[in-house]
Amino acid sequence: MASDLAKAAKDRGIKYFLISYTDLFGSQRAKLVPAAAIGGMQKSGAGFAGFATWLDMSPADSDLFAKPDPDSLIQLPWKPEVGWLAADLWMDGKEVEQAPRNLLKRLIAKSGHEMKSGVEPEFFIVNADGSAISDGADTAEKPCYDQQALMRRYAVVTEICDSMIALGWGPYQNDHEDANGQFEMNWNFGPALQVADQHAFFKFMAKSIAEKHGLRITFMPKPFVNLTGSGCHVHVSLWNGKNNLFEDPKGELGVSQDAYHFIGGLLHNADGICALTNPTVNSYKRINAPRTASGATWAPNSVTYTGNNRTHMIRIPDSNRIEFRLPDGAVNPYLLQAAVLAAGLDGIDNKRDPGKRLDNNMYTDGHKVKNAKKLPLNLLDALRAFESSKAARTMFGDEFVTGYAKLKMVEWNNYTRHLTQWERDNTLDC
Repeated sequence: MASDLAKAAKDRGIKYFLISYTDLFGSQRAKLVPAAAIGGMQKSGAGFAGFATWLDMSPADSDLFAKPDPDSLIQLPWKPEVGWLAADLWMDGKEVEQAPRNLLKRLIAKSGHEMKSGVEPEFFIVNADGSAISDGADTAEKPCYDQQALMRRYAVVTEICDSMIALGWGPYQNDHEDANGQFEMNWNFGPALQVADQHAFFKFMAKSIAEKHGLRITFMPKPFVNLTGSGCHVHVSLWNGKNNLFEDPKGELGVSQDAYHFIGGLLHNADGICALTNPTVNSYKRINAPRTASGATWAPNSVTYTGNNRTHMIRIPDSNRIEFRLPDGAVNPYLLQAAVLAAGLDGIDNKRDPGKRLDNNMYTDGHKVKNAKKLPLNLLDALRAFESSKAARTMFGDEFVTGYAKLKMVEWNNYTRHLTQWERDNTLDC
């Protein structure tokens, strides 16, 4: 912890600080502050014009101040004279309700429990212009865990992993994922806010290190139509002190009733939070994709749960956690944790019954499952479900729901104004 940032700068040789916040669309905004000025910034915050970023504000609104959280300080492993700080947003002397990090902190404070999580961000390493995967030799039909392809990107992958080791995150594995050019990196689980800060920094770090190597990393959910999309699965447990509330040796699959109610909350609210966990137009090209080149999408399209079976939206891999497989690479790190925590606690508070688990293969036999709720087909459907969800408004507050839906609807309308080549190919002669 670095309660005095000016002292930390002197002790650690930090010359500049990036005071960073994540807006509603997951974009990271920052000011680069010299160490000599960090004392004042720590007290009052760095000033921004909120309307200039993706927040529901106008040019007439007061100054927005990003107050850095000293506990979040991370020295850039590839540029250690710079310290990165996650910040909380304030305006007119009050916390900004719609700010994603503020929202997550508010939900954690209200929960009465500690949610711990681990994220599995998947990404593609592509050419600098984003036109294709960067490794022309990565062409296997089933490239998952491909040793040769993994080692051809050794320099990038290990520099990112070495950085996480230096930061004390406890990275434990890196692999080539199911699509050509796709990778995943994993580090230790932890408290939800800590993991959200790490996730936000990870995306910045991975992109920065790839740029050093003349490459580009993208977390876009479905950048290539014939390849598996990039998910961001999250593993979750709920704790009271040192006790994992999801563990119960006498429960079915060794999981407690609280865990099943938590699952029930995720199932009940899946369509209502899908606009947060799958936040882009492109997201729905992943969760509603046809079979890919490798043989499976590895993404859900129905609201179901299971045991240790990767074809469902939620699985119970063992007795101490659940895995939520809906979110994708574009997810806002703070809204991911907030959505899972809020939906799961709604399940516990209302004792939501998840029903009987399904053990079938949803990719081959999903059509045989009666009454399984389907996920939204596109961002518009997801936004309508989110905006009309009474549970979402109770969990997140009217200001956040209204502001997020309003700005995302602008994005949807901008998308619909684009004409695709598919439309010309199929309707030019109608």
